[in-house]
Amino acid sequence: MTDRSCTCTASDDRRQPRPHGSPPSAPTRPASAPEDGGRPRPPAAGIVRRMVAAVALGWLAVLAEPLPAQLPAPPQTGPIALTGGAIHTVTAGVIQDGTLLFEAGTITAIGVNVDLPSGTQVVPIDGKHVYPGLIDAWSQIGIYEIGAVPMTVDIVEQGRINPNVRAEIAFNPASRHIGVARSAGILTAVTSPAGGLISGQSAAMALDGWAWDEMVLKTAVGLIVQWPGRPERDEYAAAVRELRAIFADARAYQAARAAKQQGLAPHHDHDSRLEAMLPFLNGDSPVVVAADEVRQIQDAATWAEQEGLRLVILGGRDAHMVSGQLRDLGVPVIVTTVLASPARNWEPYDARYRLPAQLHQAGVTFAIAGAANAANANRLPHEAGAAAAFGLPMEEALKAVTLYPAAILGLNDRVGALEVGMDATLLVTDGNPLEYATRIEQVYVRGRESDMDDIQRQLYRRYRGRVQDTP
Repeated sequence: MTDRSCTCTASDDRRQPRPHGSPPSAPTRPASAPEDGGRPRPPAAGIVRRMVAAVALGWLAVLAEPLPAQLPAPPQTGPIALTGGAIHTVTAGVIQDGTLLFEAGTITAIGVNVDLPSGTQVVPIDGKHVYPGLIDAWSQIGIYEIGAVPMTVDIVEQGRINPNVRAEIAFNPASRHIGVARSAGILTAVTSPAGGLISGQSAAMALDGWAWDEMVLKTAVGLIVQWPGRPERDEYAAAVRELRAIFADARAYQAARAAKQQGLAPHHDHDSRLEAMLPFLNGDSPVVVAADEVRQIQDAATWAEQEGLRLVILGGRDAHMVSGQLRDLGVPVIVTTVLASPARNWEPYDARYRLPAQLHQAGVTFAIAGAANAANANRLPHEAGAAAAFGLPMEEALKAVTLYPAAILGLNDRVGALEVGMDATLLVTDGNPLEYATRIEQVYVRGRESDMDDIQRQLYRRYRGRVQDTP
């Protein structure tokens, strides 16, 4: 995961972090006077600060250009029916020349002969396709904007143990990356913190709305744990012991709180870090462990089984090597960066491309996510498409970015398929959304007819006009 030195928002008021977005202080050497007796040169640190400020001002100038604003769509006010298209439900096949009706942001009917209530807005989509919105199961959308401007990057909290960090509170609803991802069909993003040993809690965010609390689909989707790397080193065992110790503390805290509530123990102080871990101790929500190498995956699976945790492996580069263990333990894998080179010089060029197909053949539950970087979130359909090109059935590739991540992360009562009672979070396209040539013509997020413009399209029009106007 990306390791940044910025501050995520946490629910622990006992911490005293540095001001949000400000760099840590560092000593600077005195300025030396030039030989000609002129003005002293600024210290190196001052030059760096000025360069960073110049870059920030440059980006702010770009963002301040008079490009059309991308406004959130208003909530659905009346029933809408999409008629005449092919409805890909994902769970119940394809309904040709079907009708999909949704009201107040919820799907109320799907079929061929659907009775429409009075006042329904009928949208003919003959020859088009309707798919559920894609889900980015590992994302930094909303907490990452411009890599060169640290104040816009809010991924990593200070310290190693931060289970109380909540990604949704730091979420920026005005991020330019939201519109770009939405135009690519990604309508739900599981925004996740990074860094440390326990990074914090991810949140499922609907990608349309005015404010973070309006866009939250589900909080505490997963507790993000960065499994220690380099198993051959001594600090690996120390880090695993540290992880076991914090979970032991959380269980002791849970027992003490229960005893207090039953009147069997005196007052027990509130600890926001341990309190935040309680929903994950008994499997109510998953613990998402970032692990790639064989030993990391095996050790994480053994640890989770001993702790009685509901484990999800994130990354899983070597998951095919231990697929039997993962299948038998019922541990799902969120595969990241299918479009990547092999990690070892002895691996074939398509090692990463074939990984989802290998997990599917082994019976391991899995989902596909791209790189977490928000600027590249729109590549998610291509990640799944590459897996389909290297052995994964196309139907499974589609489920790997819709139904499967929703089931793994506990969102399948709201998104991931087209069924009555689920959110009207869907795409209208001219083909399969995993194909490069497919155009996503319209998206609806919980019934909202979203703006299909975005910063990339705006810049394309701007500079295309510039080229056309050049004699």
